[in-house]
Amino acid sequence: IDLGCHIDGYIAVAAHTLVVSETADNPPESVEDDLGNVAVAAYNAMLVAANAIRAGATNTDVTKVVERVAKNYGVNPIATVRMHQMKRYVIDGVKEVALKDPTPEDIEEGEEPVPECTFEQAEVYAIDVAMTTGDGKVRPAALRTTVYKRNVEANYRLKMKASRYVLTEVDKKFPTLPFTLRHFDDERQAKMGITECVNHGLVMPYPSLIEKGDVQVAHFKCTVLLLPSGTNKVTGLPLPSYFKTEKEPDEETSQILKEIAEKEAKKAKKKAAKKKKKGKK
Repeated sequence: IDLGCHIDGYIAVAAHTLVVSETADNPPESVEDDLGNVAVAAYNAMLVAANAIRAGATNTDVTKVVERVAKNYGVNPIATVRMHQMKRYVIDGVKEVALKDPTPEDIEEGEEPVPECTFEQAEVYAIDVAMTTGDGKVRPAALRTTVYKRNVEANYRLKMKASRYVLTEVDKKFPTLPFTLRHFDDERQAKMGITECVNHGLVMPYPSLIEKGDVQVAHFKCTVLLLPSGTNKVTGLPLPSYFKTEKEPDEETSQILKEIAEKEAKKAKKKAAKKKKKGKK
């Protein structure tokens, strides 16, 4: 599940991997070993990456952290996934973080290296981590996407009436942020007109991506704020208890995870005490 929302243009995003059980009150007790391992790897990588994004650090520092976690668990980051800076009304900012450094073969196939950047105080980032038991190279699925985003740098005189309807509605209601065809009053006309808009680069689709059929994939995402007091994680859920692995994190990752857990426990205790004090008034 990958979603986001905004209030007056200020964006928060999150993604979570889970196993759908037959009934809501009967979650699975365990999953396949490969799935449990890749889920733990992706989740821990998200946590340590969020911890590594702080004012003065660079995106290459974060990439090395993610690669270290992936190597330890014997999985691969999905190469096309990027962490992005977010600004008001901008979900994919200029500053990016790659999950892995591209190999010479990757560059030959068209993948571009991410320019180095330094994080600064008061910035906001989407910590986006997806890992796989496969080779980390995904391809578009046959499923048709219904989620798009306006390409504000492109212009074209559309021929179809339905296409002009789509572009007018997008420019009026969704000029910079992603949208779904369900948002249109006339969804049928939107489905007819979206194709010409895509073909001429006026809107960009968010495609459904898949790995090879016999591998497992896990995806987690959270939003962090770079505050004077440190990096603050403001979205994201705990890892489901049925995701387990026999592999232990490396020593450096283990220490970071321990510090994160202690910090979260202290924050929860402080919040509970504050709530209890408020209840007595």
